[in-house]
Amino acid sequence: MQSIPGEFLEINRKKRVYQPFKGLSYRSPTERVCDFSEVVLPFDENRARFEASRCIHCPDPAPCVLACPVHNDIPSAMWLIEHGEFDEALRLYLQTSSFPCFCGRVCPHEQLCQGSCVLSKDGAPVLTGHLEAFVADYGTCRWLSEGGLMTSPPKTGKKVAVVGAGPSGLGCAQVLASYGHSVTVFDAMPFPGGLLMYGIPNFKLPRNVIYPQIDRLKSLGITFVPNTRIGKDKTVDDLFDQGFNAVFIGIGTWIDALMEIPGEDLPGVYKGSHFLILANSDPDHLPAGMEKDFKIGKKVVVVGGGDTASDCLRTAVRLDTEEVTCIYRRTEAEMPGSKKDRQLAREEGAEYKFLTQPVRFIAGEDGKLAAIECLQNRLGEPDEKGRRRPVPIEGSNFIIEADMAVLAIGYWPDTTLGKSTPGLQLKKWGEIIADPETGATSRPGVFAGGDAVTGPDLVVTAMAAGRHAAVAIDKYLQEK
Repeated sequence: MQSIPGEFLEINRKKRVYQPFKGLSYRSPTERVCDFSEVVLPFDENRARFEASRCIHCPDPAPCVLACPVHNDIPSAMWLIEHGEFDEALRLYLQTSSFPCFCGRVCPHEQLCQGSCVLSKDGAPVLTGHLEAFVADYGTCRWLSEGGLMTSPPKTGKKVAVVGAGPSGLGCAQVLASYGHSVTVFDAMPFPGGLLMYGIPNFKLPRNVIYPQIDRLKSLGITFVPNTRIGKDKTVDDLFDQGFNAVFIGIGTWIDALMEIPGEDLPGVYKGSHFLILANSDPDHLPAGMEKDFKIGKKVVVVGGGDTASDCLRTAVRLDTEEVTCIYRRTEAEMPGSKKDRQLAREEGAEYKFLTQPVRFIAGEDGKLAAIECLQNRLGEPDEKGRRRPVPIEGSNFIIEADMAVLAIGYWPDTTLGKSTPGLQLKKWGEIIADPETGATSRPGVFAGGDAVTGPDLVVTAMAAGRHAAVAIDKYLQEK
């Protein structure tokens, strides 16, 4: 599939600029809080073609392409969608992205491709993310019914172990399999997907979107081994002893950050990842030992300001709650999470308390969480990232009633695998040191990518790292 240079298209750019913007359609808040179904209403074919026709096809390099971490050829995809060539548009996306169906839904498009659209200067950008999801869904339906979009290449005889079935590991596995290598994906969870499956709520990324993609990978010959934690159940050395020629590590960051304040271990205080897994997962997909009789509190407080906090808030309002409140130690201007998600959370009934710092979780007579003691903050000087520091105001203590608290304040890598792998160099906090272009680590034959290397980041950047590492692994196997 060749790209279509914008400067050679015979189009009326001025006319396109003044085409009406119809926006996205959402289910009403009163309806969507009653279930976990997708919030955004999908495009039909006519709506998709019209939206794509708003693209003015900037001369190369288009800003949207430069802003996309995997550099999708978005203008050419828009041209194909505009002319009803939906399968061809998907094939174009698949040249640079393993999972347009995921990225089209969960990427922060307003900060990436969509946010860079030149139409944003005086109007509304082309809804590139939603169009990507549209063609991915369209093509997936075609693949399931006809099997005509994917093919398996001849086998090379080389074996690669991929550790971690999240965006990075799946992206790496997909590219390696397309080269003909035999790929086995090991994961600690019962079902593949990692963050996609266990960390993102169904109303943002439906499980019925994930399942066909796992089937697609299996159709390429990829084998999945669940409930296996590399570093504990097996080591990287064990994988090499079993005949694997290379190993890719894409285990993400699954250790929830702690506040380290009194009462943090009380019943009713949950870590963000634990809460999302319990509230969003099919009981058959829960990890061994995780309780299945999860009960939501009546007054839920979510601590944090990122996307995980928004996901926890919006999950809580869909359950049997009376009040759902987010508390954050800075103001909304400093919040790192998506503005769109906060708007949706407010529409759905969540409330926010800013400049609020928890200092103690308080137990009731039954020994469970009953309240949270907080301090009021003010903003001080900027920190090293440019955000103003929260400064507690002495004597401003106050109490918030809560029978459930969810801590969504960040994640750290699990160092078990790193420490069990001789010769693998780690950073101070446990991230794996790897070449940013190839994923090569200090251990020959071992590659790494995604959040395990960078710390928490985007789904698309993790997937891109896995794809880049796959290219380097293929070169390594050929040279070896």
